[in-house]
Order: sequence, then structure tokens, then C-alpha cells
Amino acid sequence: MRLRLDISYDGTHFRGWARQPGLRTVQGTLEDALRRVIGGEPRLVVAGRTDAGVHARGQVAHLDLDDGQRSRLTPRRGGSDPVGDVAHRIRGVLGTYPDVSVQRTGLAPDGFDARFSAVWRRYEYRVADEATGYDPIERVRTTSVRGRLDEAAMDAAARSLIGLHDFAAYCKPRPEATTIRTLLAFSWHRQQDGVLVAEVKADAFCHSMVRGLVGACVAVGSRRLTVAQVAQLRDDAVRTSAFSVLAARGLTLTEVGYPADDLLAARAERTRARRDAE
Repeated sequence: MRLRLDISYDGTHFRGWARQPGLRTVQGTLEDALRRVIGGEPRLVVAGRTDAGVHARGQVAHLDLDDGQRSRLTPRRGGSDPVGDVAHRIRGVLGTYPDVSVQRTGLAPDGFDARFSAVWRRYEYRVADEATGYDPIERVRTTSVRGRLDEAAMDAAARSLIGLHDFAAYCKPRPEATTIRTLLAFSWHRQQDGVLVAEVKADAFCHSMVRGLVGACVAVGSRRLTVAQVAQLRDDAVRTSAFSVLAARGLTLTEVGYPADDLLAARAERTRARRDAE
């Protein structure tokens, strides 16, 4: 039996998603809670591993249950959905006002793989400049920068990066890992409260890619780079110090997209094959 879990968290006090010995992580916290709920050694597979300090309100994971764990699926008193009630039971273990929550649990469709079936991930990045002012209530999910940013120039820079490219200039390199990605959408707008928000969507992201992309756009917005230079840095495909990678606090994983249920298995197979080839 495979379950799908829809997860949200404030990443401020987590050292990222992936379990690490001696460190507090999202995966570790949830697997510890699941151990109390269903027993055994639960292992979550996630759509996208987030770095330390990065938030999520649309994270997706899956969990395979053995026979012993299935036998511990029991509905709440008066309930009739033991699988759906797993989310409620996890929230009960996590306590009042936790910084991570499982919003929903349900049976995964045949062929579903939270990581390999995904066709895109969408992130949001929030920046407050001089025009916005500083809101202490929003400090954990918004990065503040000095001066006033030109949002039109930032949006132009963002749109110039859309497409299939080698994003080595905007990623933190990892041994033998490809930096070729398809950026499906990238834009900036200023909200009514003055906060600048980037919306970034890609088939997948390499390490620190979103924070590198928004850092380059902020450099354009503050007139330290031009739109043409941002595109040239992309084409050079070499890690650069021409802009700063922005802080994790402004970044939130908002949504993960999947194909229709009858295409899930094929998508997972193709993605695994491509990753193995890389």
C-alpha cells in the first residue's frame, strides 16, 4: 500500500528536508511522528528536497506501508477513513502550532511516485525593498534588500531565462550532477503591500537554482546587472560571483504538478531512466 502525503512547513528551524544524524530536519520529524502512528521504520520519498530555511506549502511525499503498518491504520472514533485519518493522527503527535504539518493523506494512484512522477515544481520568492518597508511579522518568509528595485527590469530578466538551458551559472555544483533544466515560467510582480514576488516553475531544479535566479534578477533591479548580462551569464554556463545567491527565508515550494493517473507510471519510468543516464 502506498500513501500520498501533502505537507507544509515553516523551514526556519529545520536543516532542510533530508534526514541528517543529530540535526532537526523535516523528513526526520515526520518519520519520527509516523513511527508513533503506524510503527515500523517509515521512509518518506519526497517530490523535492528543500534546503535549510526553505519553506513549503505544497510539498508532496509518498510512503509505502508493510503489513504490520497497514494493520495499525484505524479510523478516528466515528470515522470511516483510516488512510485519511493518518494526517489527523500525525498532527496530534506533532502538537499544537507545529512548524510542519501533514495536510492530507490518501491512497496513491497506481504508478504514483512523489519524486519521479512529478512533471514540474513551482516556487515563490518574496523580496521587500525600500518601497515595501520592513514587516517583522513577515520576516521569516521575506528577504529584505536595500534600495528600491525596478520590478519591470527584474521581470524582463526573468523572462529572458525561460527555456531549456544549462543553468550552471545559477546552481551550486554537485559532482556528476547535471545543471541542464527546463525553466517553464519565471516572472516578477509587486503585490498591493509592495512586496516583490517571483513565481518560478521548472521540470526540476538543481541545488540553489531558484535563489541564484532571483539573486541575478535583484542585481538587475538594483542596476548592478543588465538583462543582457543575465542571459549571457546563463549562456556562459559557469559559476559566477556577478550576483549574490539570496537567503533561503524568502523561498517557498508552493505546488508540485503530476500527469493524469494513467500516465503516472510511464512518467516515473522515463524520469528514472533520464536521471540514470545523467
